[in-house]
Amino acid sequence: MDRVRLLAAYERMVLIRRVEERVAVLYRDGLVPGFVHTSVGQEACAVGALVHARPGDVITSTHRGHGHVLAKGLPTRQMLAELMAKEAGACRGRGGSMHVADPGLGIFGANGIVGAGLPIAVGAAHALRGRGTGDVVIAFFGDGAVATGAFHESMNLAALWRLPLVFFCENNRFSEFSRAEDQHPVPMRDRATAYGMAFVELPGNDVEAVADGMAQVLAEVRAGEGPVLVESVTARVRGHYEGDEQRYRERAELAEVAAGDPLLIARARLLDLGVPEADVERAERRAEAEVEDAEKFARESADPDPAGAGDYVYVTRPAYRDGAGPPAAAADTRPAAGAGDRPSSGSRILRQAMRDALVADPSVFLAGIDVAGGNVFGLTRGLASEFPDRVLDTPIAETAIMGLGVGAAMAGLRPVVELMYLDFLGVCLDQIMNQAAKLRFMTGGAVTVPMVVRTQFGSGRSSGSQHSQSLEALLAHIPGLTVVMPSFGDDAYGLLRTAIEDDNPVVFIENRLLYERKWPMPAASHRVPLGKARAVRPGRDVTIVSWSRMVLEALAAAETLAQQGIEAEVLDLRTIVPLDREAVLASLARTNRLVIAHEAVVDFGVGAEIAALAVNEGFWSLDAPVRRVGAAYTPAPYAPSLERQWGANAADIVQAVQEVTAC
Repeated sequence: MDRVRLLAAYERMVLIRRVEERVAVLYRDGLVPGFVHTSVGQEACAVGALVHARPGDVITSTHRGHGHVLAKGLPTRQMLAELMAKEAGACRGRGGSMHVADPGLGIFGANGIVGAGLPIAVGAAHALRGRGTGDVVIAFFGDGAVATGAFHESMNLAALWRLPLVFFCENNRFSEFSRAEDQHPVPMRDRATAYGMAFVELPGNDVEAVADGMAQVLAEVRAGEGPVLVESVTARVRGHYEGDEQRYRERAELAEVAAGDPLLIARARLLDLGVPEADVERAERRAEAEVEDAEKFARESADPDPAGAGDYVYVTRPAYRDGAGPPAAAADTRPAAGAGDRPSSGSRILRQAMRDALVADPSVFLAGIDVAGGNVFGLTRGLASEFPDRVLDTPIAETAIMGLGVGAAMAGLRPVVELMYLDFLGVCLDQIMNQAAKLRFMTGGAVTVPMVVRTQFGSGRSSGSQHSQSLEALLAHIPGLTVVMPSFGDDAYGLLRTAIEDDNPVVFIENRLLYERKWPMPAASHRVPLGKARAVRPGRDVTIVSWSRMVLEALAAAETLAQQGIEAEVLDLRTIVPLDREAVLASLARTNRLVIAHEAVVDFGVGAEIAALAVNEGFWSLDAPVRRVGAAYTPAPYAPSLERQWGANAADIVQAVQEVTAC
């Protein structure tokens, strides 16, 4: 670097150091709540890595990310106000020390989950490449993240797709309280080689060396040569967190770390280059004055209004009536099937919904395991040939797939990512639960995550305990997610189109036993609003609330009951979240009795939430106890005879209705 740029880098490093020192004091004094992880000693990594960054470049960061976001340009005022939990903070006081973000500056967020920013970086890099501007992603992570599955899945997918992504490892040689040599049997260089990725090692305490090395790395990545793994060897001066006494470290080691202070190295270099000491001191005073100003600003700023505690969980959805889409849908001119047309299978209807979405919006893309080949059920067959750059196969790497969706959505695309089986939720839940669902809230509304996770489930085919689970209750318990479970072909089409157009993360759960049922093909303009139940059969004696395939069992039960003189109203929820509480209560007010039927196990399920609704808000409408119908509280059996005994069907619903109508 020339002297001017080196002096600017030094000033930024001093700013970061003084911020971290001030934060430690404020935390000690109780003015910064929660947890704090400072980056004292690692300033050269953050500043050097971003000296040559462009405004359009994106970074993802870690729980030790204060230096990264300041180096990327986050105003110090907003930084300290966020840590002090003020409304004027970068995330309106909703993120805090581990979750600082500003997507407008390309800061896609620090992250409290080790390694979780890496899959998001993959998604952002995919989106940036599509823009063709040469912008790149720099994904910061510590050496501790190297042992996580998210690291390996992200490295693999980035290398496979040759994404414009720099994996920047700040190796401070400690994973929390453990030394790196006790954690990792393979050097970082070998990990890069294993994925066919270029590797660069940089002296992380020398900002000039880091910046010069990154200049070459960024030039190569911008030129389309694929991702690079950078290891910047540095030191962590303070503990893993503020309050950590570091009893696991020797005093001699800490003294050695202090001698390699990156600020001392940079200051000495400036003087060697002939920069007047007065200029260096002026830079130091400017940085210190900026911290003083930022602290004053933060102290004087208001706390968030408690009345807004529930803000920024969901993006407000446009209102439109069932069957008709938003104004943008008027461009969809494909007519509905005529009376003489053959009915279409559920799988073909879903495929048509995805195709129509791809035609209507160039920001939509599909990705997942074998998606380009048609997926395991053939639902996407033929789409890759029509949209070769937007229907993408991925490795078997569910965490990377979900992170791809999150990062791409944050960068402006509308991903539809596939989770092959709902049962596989456990291997990628973090990206759905802690990233997609929470990012809007944790950034104070600065982020939208318009992604759809398509998945399927279904018992009744001897798929066994790991391929038959109904896990909607788990997802419904996560604020920030929308959970959709259609029962009929027209709803499947309309709900999927609406979900893709929605600005919130949606988990769209199909039942595979409905794929070959036949329905008329809806028009391309057909939409179904999220959060609106539908009464699919009127009745006066009892309400049966259900969703997905069990709605068909409820309808069959209602026919049987009608022969006995019992008229059952069948209410199809269609979406679990938002739950149409008003529709449930209105139906209960008409019939005064309630049976809830679902494919999931009865215990602790969505049915329990609806029952609680009935005995609270709907208490005065009840003339009988609420009954729930579902599977027994065991894993799904494999043997057909056991599975039939385990699951629920129309006969079970009939019996439950008979019990409540006898009261």
